[in-house]
Amino acid sequence: MSRFRPIDRQTDFQLPPSVQDWLPESHLARYVVDVVESLDLSELERAYAGRGSDAYHPAMLLSLLIYGYATGIHSSRKTERATYDSLAFRFIACDQHPDHDTLATFRRRFGEQFSKAFVQVLQVARENQLSRFGTVSLDGTRIRANASRHRALSYGHASKIEAQLKAEVQELLDLAESADQGALPDNLDLPGEIARREDRLAAIAAAKAKIEARAQERFEREQAEHEQKLADRQARHQASGKKPRGKGPRPPESGPRDKDQVNLTDEDSRIMKVAGGGFDQCYNAQALVDAESMLIMTPHVTQAVNDKQQVEPILEQVAALPEGLSQPERLLADTGYFSKGNVDRCRQSGIEPLIAVGRDAHHPGWRTRVEEPEPIALPATPLEQMKHALKTQAGRAIYSLRKQTVEPVFGIMKSVMGMRQFLMRGLDNVRNEWTLACLAWNLKRMAQLRLR
Repeated sequence: MSRFRPIDRQTDFQLPPSVQDWLPESHLARYVVDVVESLDLSELERAYAGRGSDAYHPAMLLSLLIYGYATGIHSSRKTERATYDSLAFRFIACDQHPDHDTLATFRRRFGEQFSKAFVQVLQVARENQLSRFGTVSLDGTRIRANASRHRALSYGHASKIEAQLKAEVQELLDLAESADQGALPDNLDLPGEIARREDRLAAIAAAKAKIEARAQERFEREQAEHEQKLADRQARHQASGKKPRGKGPRPPESGPRDKDQVNLTDEDSRIMKVAGGGFDQCYNAQALVDAESMLIMTPHVTQAVNDKQQVEPILEQVAALPEGLSQPERLLADTGYFSKGNVDRCRQSGIEPLIAVGRDAHHPGWRTRVEEPEPIALPATPLEQMKHALKTQAGRAIYSLRKQTVEPVFGIMKSVMGMRQFLMRGLDNVRNEWTLACLAWNLKRMAQLRLR
């Protein structure tokens, strides 16, 4: 007598199979479909002209992309293949198979609409009481661009190549003028060689122009910061009547530097230091994460290596959110975001900032953990109030939530969801893709929270 279950691939189903029977009720794919189909996607639907053959419904395409990013499948070709190989993808696609070009076009064409879907999902989380969005943590992570750092061209190297190519063009022109007087090397195509070098010279000139434009923007920004520092220094001098100590701030230098670079594949990306050492072509992806639910409240992508300038754009995005989402109580951030201006901006927005002023000692004494500081002298500036709050037991307890809030989100997105490199190129496209990845994270997280 056989102890094994029979292997039978020949018997037909007695009734046509139903897609509802393919997945358990608690499956993530079901939750993604339920939430996405409850969103207002009328703007996406109106974008289709109705000409030609019937299009795939945008709710189905968006669900495929979200579930793909949530499970580590970002490529449109892999997503198309998964509609054949994976029951979850077949369930979402209703046993249809949109090709990779359709998926890629949808992601590129409607990327700006992802932010509106993102906000609607936050409202769903709020209505289902999955989060109150009271205490939020801000942090950033480097994600590789779809470009190699070896395709970066520095201003100094571009100038050297430019001089070399100009000399070679002149040499070839001289050789062409004297071609009738002497024999040319075999297989030498003078017009072709000159044309190739002139094309490269045009490309280098365009790259240098972009670097020079960036250098001018940097100079204007640094000049404004320099003037502000001078004004603050003068204000302190007038308030105290004493000359400020130390040398005054050094004025910025105009013009491009030899190490200023532009990437020839994705000019919006930048060379950034990455974890583990070394440098790579990256974007700086930011996320404002709710400390209670670990849902991402606001996604943002910048080209800046420094995080200090990212508080203001994040606060602007928060203020633009619908009522009920636009007023978190407090914001936690590490020392990379610290500045007096950022503290003042948080206070002006009605948010209590808890931004680390410096790095804590690795082995603080026991008194630091149990003693309360002396009461703060009044009146106190917002910066003084924040520094005092970070020394209190309650303030330290709240600030300790930062590490267990935003950093695990980045770790899971990179290690589990495979969000280590962008597929899109250009800052706007990358921002849309990061919003899509954060939308996938939120739905993945909400699917777990609802089971508690």
